[in-house]
Order: sequence, then structure tokens, then C-alpha cells
Amino acid sequence: MKDEFNLVRIIEDVAKKDLRYPEEAYFFVLKGLNFTVAKLDKPRHVTGQELSDGMRLYAIEQFGPMSKDVLEHWGITRTEDFGNIVFNLIEVKLLAKTETDSIEDFKNAYDFKKAFARPVEYKIE
Repeated sequence: MKDEFNLVRIIEDVAKKDLRYPEEAYFFVLKGLNFTVAKLDKPRHVTGQELSDGMRLYAIEQFGPMSKDVLEHWGITRTEDFGNIVFNLIEVKLLAKTETDSIEDFKNAYDFKKAFARPVEYKIE
């Protein structure tokens, strides 16, 4: 319970520092990361592209045809927004990165409008 309270407090602080994204967006990304890693054969570090793809699948699983609308409500309109959130979480040490990870890894991973308009046919390997 104490750890959960600390997590909430950290997310509140991060969301206050970067007003582009509400707390819900941060919790969504953390859950989406867990979802993405759980889809792998064995746990490992995921790339920005893999995480962006996993976020799309997780959003569709959670929100169905409303996915794009929910994400846009949270200020997430492109894959770069996932990167901004991830790197904000790295900054407060809730997530870690490798030396080769960059916010650029999230740039143009896919087009939001197209990604949420087509059927999901992606498998994380």
C-alpha cells in the first residue's frame, strides 16, 4: 500500500511538472509497458517502436473503438507523446533506459489516425 501511495504521489508530481499529460496518461503508459512485456516470450527491455506498438494494442484492448479519442483526451496524439511520457518517467527513475535509448525512438512509429482505424494484426516478438 505504501509503495502504491508513493507511485501515485510521484505521478502527481510528474504530471504537475509537464502539464501536457494528465496523471491517467502516465498510469496508462506504465500499464501498457507491463502489457507489452507480458506479450514477449521472456521479459526484456523493449524499444520505443515496440512500446509504441504495444501501447496501440493495449489501448485497443482497453478502449476498443474509443482508443484514439481517449488517448487524445489525455494529450496523446502521436507516438512521440508516448516517448515524452516514458522519458518523464525515466527522469524520476520509475523507468530505466539503455545508453542507446532515445526519445527519437518514438518519433513517427506510426500514424495515429491510421493505426486506430485498421484492425489489429500485430504480434510483439
